[in-house]
Amino acid sequence: MADQSKAKVTKGDGYAVSSLGDLGEGWGFRKVRKELGVTAFGANAIVMPPGYESGRHLHEEQEELYFVHQGRLEIDLDGEKHELGPGGLAWVDAHVVRGFKNLSDSEDAIYICVGGKDGYVGRDGKLPPGETDPRGPIKGDS
Repeated sequence: MADQSKAKVTKGDGYAVSSLGDLGEGWGFRKVRKELGVTAFGANAIVMPPGYESGRHLHEEQEELYFVHQGRLEIDLDGEKHELGPGGLAWVDAHVVRGFKNLSDSEDAIYICVGGKDGYVGRDGKLPPGETDPRGPIKGDS
């Protein structure tokens, strides 16, 4: 099981940075939301040992987005199985029963889960004072 007692997080005024390796060791959950101080949505990283199959669950309210960081997972969504590899994504509404299986017999699988409810806030990004190009400097521009 993941040991999070020694999480290494650098915090500033309005931000926190870390890495999965600094949030715990071994298999299980890395409590990303808690350790980084996220308050607007849930966020966890899950490290699954080779061949491990999780229990199934659903939610009362929150939808979730899953992102596969490492390995190959089978995600079971209401009985329909889908295979996801590195970079794979799955959105799952609250009522959908879901479960996961690490398809490898020799390597860990790692996925990120972000959950929330009550909708998207829209595109509220803006440039800091004095900046005029949202792309930032691009090499070769003159």
